[in-house]
Amino acid sequence: MPLSTDELAAIVARDIPAGSYVNLGIGQPTKVADHLPRDSGVVLHTENGMLNMGPAASGDQIDPELINAGKVPVTELPGASYFHHADSFAMMRGGHLDVCVLGAFQVSVTGDLANWHTGKPGDIPAVGGAMDLAIGAKQVFVMMTLFDKQGRSKLVPTCTYPLTGIGCVSRVYTDVAVIDVGPGGATVRETFGITADELRDRLAV
Repeated sequence: MPLSTDELAAIVARDIPAGSYVNLGIGQPTKVADHLPRDSGVVLHTENGMLNMGPAASGDQIDPELINAGKVPVTELPGASYFHHADSFAMMRGGHLDVCVLGAFQVSVTGDLANWHTGKPGDIPAVGGAMDLAIGAKQVFVMMTLFDKQGRSKLVPTCTYPLTGIGCVSRVYTDVAVIDVGPGGATVRETFGITADELRDRLAV
């Protein structure tokens, strides 16, 4: 069976090195915050101006003024700090983040990223801070479903959607497989509910 979003988020959290400074993109990646061990030393950064963000808030924890970049209510961990949006982007652009986890519409086998616009007429472009994160973080992970609603692979030989960054992605976490990408192409690390041979037949990349 393919993994649920929470199961996949736990796998991403497992692979983030202890003590890293990490940004979690809007959508599926925000779930990673809920699966980081308390003693990991990982410091979460949000582009709207917070360091040491905690897991998602619920119940009495919810504070409408304490949200992540996706407007999801979050908690704060001891030592959390707040700062101007411009300072947050300076951290992103200055190479101060060890890892960022982003969603994507497409990723190429060589690590190109397309995650802000499908090019479809009428769609609203939503790049946000994705371009800054894609080129500013030392390592870029992508978290997404591997196939779209039409069954087409989002891991492609060449991106056909507008690019966010070139050669920036190092690993893709999907509901059926974890795949390394880069100059040498794609390498399957592990699969879920599908064999490596079945996966290669479906991907054909």
